[in-house]
Amino acid sequence: MDETLQLLKELAEAPGVSGQEEAVRQVMRRHLEPLGEILTDNLGSVIGRKAGPSGGPKVVLAGHLDEIGFMVTRITDEGFLKFQTIGGWWEQVMLAQRVEVYTRQGPVIGVIGSKPPHILDPAERTKIVEKKAMFIDIGAASKAEAESWGVRPGDAVVPVGPFAQMRNPDLLMSKAWDNRFGCALAVEALRHLRDQPHPNIVYAVGNVQEEVGLRGAMTTTNLIQPDIGIALDTGIAGDMPGVSVDDAAGKLGGGPVLLLYDGSLIAHTGLRNLVIEVAEAAGLPLQFDKIAGGGTDGGRIHLFGAGVPTVVLGVPVRYIHTHTAIMHRRDFDQSVQLLVALVKRLDAATVARLKS
Repeated sequence: MDETLQLLKELAEAPGVSGQEEAVRQVMRRHLEPLGEILTDNLGSVIGRKAGPSGGPKVVLAGHLDEIGFMVTRITDEGFLKFQTIGGWWEQVMLAQRVEVYTRQGPVIGVIGSKPPHILDPAERTKIVEKKAMFIDIGAASKAEAESWGVRPGDAVVPVGPFAQMRNPDLLMSKAWDNRFGCALAVEALRHLRDQPHPNIVYAVGNVQEEVGLRGAMTTTNLIQPDIGIALDTGIAGDMPGVSVDDAAGKLGGGPVLLLYDGSLIAHTGLRNLVIEVAEAAGLPLQFDKIAGGGTDGGRIHLFGAGVPTVVLGVPVRYIHTHTAIMHRRDFDQSVQLLVALVKRLDAATVARLKS
């Protein structure tokens, strides 16, 4: 396994639901430390800073550390766990899936359960099982036994979805591609720039709590005060049965995705055009997409101060917000190339023109 795959594996497999990102933060920090100065906010986000010429524009490359998951809210007398979803979950992808409860004594394996279909009446069988009817079974016989294993309200519950290369080894399967690959992109871009000149100060950011309201992006943006924002997040891959190109245009292996619109951000026109120009000059493919709902860290970055020209770049991913998603290695590698080429173009004159 090469260095990039090892980075992706370590980031993806680390537990880190919103608000409890410590483990994945340590992974990202360890990979950033050889590349530049380390900064942090007070919520747990981590930032690697690599400076070019003094006074150059500040360019943010922002992934987010957190993944969707759950939080224990109550232990029943029988030892089952009731939970709060963290981030956006669709009920149909939750049932019968394995999870790990991260307790003060270590992780405890469990499974999301509900009443079996065999004992449901005909009307119930036609309905989606609601989250409030679900529970987590950790094998405890009582509340006291669950507590003796270290379980308590507030504990993070993380989907089980280990990293794997599929039969086509360029297809990478794991939990948490939303958005650990974005964190890896930020690290890899800084790594590629380590021995190369660039006319700016680059900040490789792992933000906390994106999935619950873009919260870390607000605090790190206040800390950095950037001139240019590049959020690194997922495009929804549409290359599967039942999805039209108008629903989701991205295809695995089709190259980086430039998100034109989402619920929090309209791509800055000038910066969007520069991304297209840079991709063409580098001979890199570029896909375009939009997401009608939801948002990305770009939604917070671009509103800082008098405004920050911002775009969202990433790769298409199948099955986001489930226990197992799929991305393409070539899309990731080409995104790194695009980011490095883009950073080199963002000199003071170019940034001033974008902000004018």
